[in-house]
Amino acid sequence: MSLKNVKSSLSKISKSLNDLQDSREYLIKNTREVILLCGQSIISIHKSDFETGRKKAEHAKKLLDEIRKRSRSELYRYIVTAEQELVEAFAFISIVEKSDIPSAASLGVRGESYILGLLDCVGELKRLVYDSIRVGKANEARKFFEIMENLYLFLYPFAIYDKIINETRRKLDVNRILIEDARAAVTEEIRRSALIDAINKNRN
Repeated sequence: MSLKNVKSSLSKISKSLNDLQDSREYLIKNTREVILLCGQSIISIHKSDFETGRKKAEHAKKLLDEIRKRSRSELYRYIVTAEQELVEAFAFISIVEKSDIPSAASLGVRGESYILGLLDCVGELKRLVYDSIRVGKANEARKFFEIMENLYLFLYPFAIYDKIINETRRKLDVNRILIEDARAAVTEEIRRSALIDAINKNRN
């Protein structure tokens, strides 16, 4: 009996696993940078620094494109979060700029990442709703709320895929609460604005 076949097989397996380990470490390190850039992009947009926000998002996309070229299919799970953050950033920028939200294909992301990223964008929209109310822009708050609600309605049917796309149902449950809170705030602001308008008309 000889172990030469075992030895040669294990040698090949060891090399494959070593390459896989190197790829994993590369993905972990570089996807962190993508996530950081996307977070900075969203913060910049909230501060009305649109130029910086878009530059950060574009930089994140270029970096992620490079990462994908070096990734292996069995390590895709290490890219999901970065893709998700990229979708959230670009969707948020598009909404604020009043342009179409990019498709999954144009961003180069998988369906799972696209759905999760859009779900996360709903939370950022709630902040926009409240920021608009705070500066007395009731109509703008209402428009952001409508987008927020429509996104939720479009995404809700994907709850049935919760076992395939992890976190879908939980994020939808969170979004439902966010939408109800935003709805109450927008309704109250519209009533307040209407009352103020009525008072001003009577004074005139």
